[in-house]
Amino acid sequence: MTGIQDRLSSLLTGRWSRIGLALASGVLAALVHPPFGFLPGLVAYPLLMLLSERSGTVRGAFWVGWLAGFGYFLVGCWWVAEAFLVNPAQAWMAPFAASLLPAGIGLFWGGAAAVYRRFAPAGLSRVLVFAALFGLFEWLRGHVLTGFPWNPAGAGWAAGSAASQFASIAGVYGLGLVTVAAACALGALASPGTRKARVGVALAGVAVIVALIVGGTVRLAGAEGTPTPTVIRIVQANVDQESKWTPEAYRSIVDRYVALTGQPGAALPDLVVWPEGALPASFDTVFAPGALDGEAIGRALQPGQTLLAGFARGERGEDGQARYYNSLIALNDEGGPGLRVAAIYDKHRLVPFGEFLPLGGVIGALGIRSLVHMPADFSAGPTPAPIDLPNAPRVQPLICYESLYPGFTPAGRGRPEWIVNISNDAWFGATSGPLQHLNLASYRAIETGLPVIRATPTGVSAVIDPWGRVIEGQRLDSGESGVIDARLPRPAAATLYGRFGDLLFWVMLLGGLSPLIVAGLRGRRA
Repeated sequence: MTGIQDRLSSLLTGRWSRIGLALASGVLAALVHPPFGFLPGLVAYPLLMLLSERSGTVRGAFWVGWLAGFGYFLVGCWWVAEAFLVNPAQAWMAPFAASLLPAGIGLFWGGAAAVYRRFAPAGLSRVLVFAALFGLFEWLRGHVLTGFPWNPAGAGWAAGSAASQFASIAGVYGLGLVTVAAACALGALASPGTRKARVGVALAGVAVIVALIVGGTVRLAGAEGTPTPTVIRIVQANVDQESKWTPEAYRSIVDRYVALTGQPGAALPDLVVWPEGALPASFDTVFAPGALDGEAIGRALQPGQTLLAGFARGERGEDGQARYYNSLIALNDEGGPGLRVAAIYDKHRLVPFGEFLPLGGVIGALGIRSLVHMPADFSAGPTPAPIDLPNAPRVQPLICYESLYPGFTPAGRGRPEWIVNISNDAWFGATSGPLQHLNLASYRAIETGLPVIRATPTGVSAVIDPWGRVIEGQRLDSGESGVIDARLPRPAAATLYGRFGDLLFWVMLLGGLSPLIVAGLRGRRA
């Protein structure tokens, strides 16, 4: 055993081997997530812990963490480059987007490794300290400067699986903290301490993983969904992003959505859901008085039906300035001429560089606005809140990127009965991005106990039950065109996470940091 530890120590302290192992740890951790599902990649976390603590300096630990984060987000977010290939004039920007994003977000991993190296206590309690600090920086990544909570560690468990059910108690951040702690317990085998203590910590980590799986299996054993009387039709017309921008294409796109909306089915849908960016035109244009396209959409709906569709829209504020919103608009057919706007939800959490330019005045002066083809920023809507519909249960809309964020759906008396997530994943083609987006959106179902109805132009569209599982036969994958007709699932009971949010996560985080807190208090007394 001593010989193995000596060889491992040599690998962890050699300059080039450390660089290679740091990058490899990030790549392995990324492969845990869909569409790969390589769960042995969880060994990346104890490897990163060992690399951090064997760093000669805090600065060295930072660079180890940054390299690991760069590898993680390069594999997890390479698909952002696909959006720049839609317009050939922007293709030169694709390599920069694919590398600069992971370089920036990787700073959070670097920060976690550096703080751990600076404050890690002696003894095996450092396993808990590393997991807590990593969890803290994951939470910061999801919140600082509006946050980028793509593929948090907890979402490595496929949504709907047994282990993923712990998110109903502690959310995806709490699940991530527990997962990283359990994985890092295996790193205790290569840490100082008696053999009995090291093996005991490793076995405790295995026991935690087993407990996650057994507890989730018990929860799923009683998870039998029941349908409501509400029939929903999800429309996926399979319109590629690059083929939307000519007058001829526009006419064809309208016809496809109208035909799919009015397509006969086994039962008349109460609701029809179109994705974000379904039509390459604003709501104000499509439904202007006398507009033929708006009239065609109205004819596709039957009296009593409601269309939920994503549109850009403009309005003039009290100050006289024009403002633009990315919105979900509910249009109801009351049997008379035209459609009535029954509700509007304006997107609250906007995508930097996609829907607004940070430091717009400065960046605009550099000419970047013209590069990203944004004539004006979208305005953020109010804090997400449910909307009421004329012929369906109360719903919480989440537009695209918003489905990454826990905590946007209220519990208690204001709790809706379902979530609708419209997204324009057509920007990312048949890459891993849409599959990971589906997985992340499904975690909102687990956390809240609410079903999720998801509509995208090119896939993946799906009906997700309150336990995060895509219902069999109610999914359209990338490249498929058609409709999903389904009865809206009933919500499950309100979850602990839905009621208390990240409270348990913070309790666990403080517990993990308790060795540092105790050591600090002792130091002050001394």
